[in-house]
Amino acid sequence: MTNINSMFSRNILIIFIIFAFTPGSYADECDIAQLMQLLAQSRSAHASFVETKSIAILDKPVISSGELFYTAPDHLEKRTLKPKAETMVLDQGAILITRGSKNYRLQLQDYPALAAFIDSIRGTLAGDAAALQQNYTLKLQGAMAHWTLQLLPASEQIKTVVQRISISGEKGELRSIEILQADGDSSIMTITQLAEQ
Repeated sequence: MTNINSMFSRNILIIFIIFAFTPGSYADECDIAQLMQLLAQSRSAHASFVETKSIAILDKPVISSGELFYTAPDHLEKRTLKPKAETMVLDQGAILITRGSKNYRLQLQDYPALAAFIDSIRGTLAGDAAALQQNYTLKLQGAMAHWTLQLLPASEQIKTVVQRISISGEKGELRSIEILQADGDSSIMTITQLAEQ
């Protein structure tokens, strides 16, 4: 179950965070309240990604790329195009993964640690700082021209999956997401916002 939690948690986390920050009007200084306010305004988004994963058992990093989609309130989709096609969809409390002709379906209620982790990210997407702070300590640095938000798990359930998340952006554009997992594996994703569909 730990491997399943780790794999799906990282992917779902990336999707939620990507669409948590959208363009808008900003003052020079940046604070968590401003970011949370913007989160609640996002109804849909579309982005391309390039992700580099460093996995302890592999000699070389794994690089993948594709597109991400979000439709409020909770429909998320990650379409990996390279090196192999894979689609992961989170909708109504279930995760559906398609690899070639095979489909895998997980109900979040069957994975309490993963469900708690995702509920925290849903709080981020909704712009609900109180819900987010139930599981994370938030640290924001910089100004709107260039900012970094760190999410440090406060919940023991989240700590079993992730050690630290670092999100960087410029004004309303998300530039990168770096995740350090509890098992020492890590990933960094660069993001390019695309026109909404």
